[in-house]
Amino acid sequence: MGLKETLQSDLTEAIRGRDEVTSGTIRMVLAAITNEEVSGKVARVLADAEIITVLSREAKKRREAAEAYKDAGRADKAEAETNEGKVIAKYLPAQLSEDEVKKIVADAIAEAGATGPQDMGKVMKIVQPKTAGKADGGFVSGLVKAALN
Repeated sequence: MGLKETLQSDLTEAIRGRDEVTSGTIRMVLAAITNEEVSGKVARVLADAEIITVLSREAKKRREAAEAYKDAGRADKAEAETNEGKVIAKYLPAQLSEDEVKKIVADAIAEAGATGPQDMGKVMKIVQPKTAGKADGGFVSGLVKAALN
């Protein structure tokens, strides 16, 4: 069973169990996946890797919204966004620790023969596929930048 089918069966379970946070969040995620499938010239079915990219994007939106609400003093809204983020996180691959990302970055720098900040593109090209969906892109590029300087 693919990731989309898992989401749909979990949505059914959440509706039956009257879990409004989970059902609402999964509905939003499925809508985002559908939008991605029909965007462009030809409708297509997303592979699990592409669905993980959509899920990562949705999780990032929830984190940023929760942060914005927290800064604005709206703890109730921040908590709602955080709860949605937790539901989405269940479907994402396990996140890499900072040490694991640093090791991947160090290996990529050695593989690319990078010597300074001008080689960031080469290193990111190697690091990106290994960390996609498993670590925040901004966090990864910050570690690459720090390692190259």
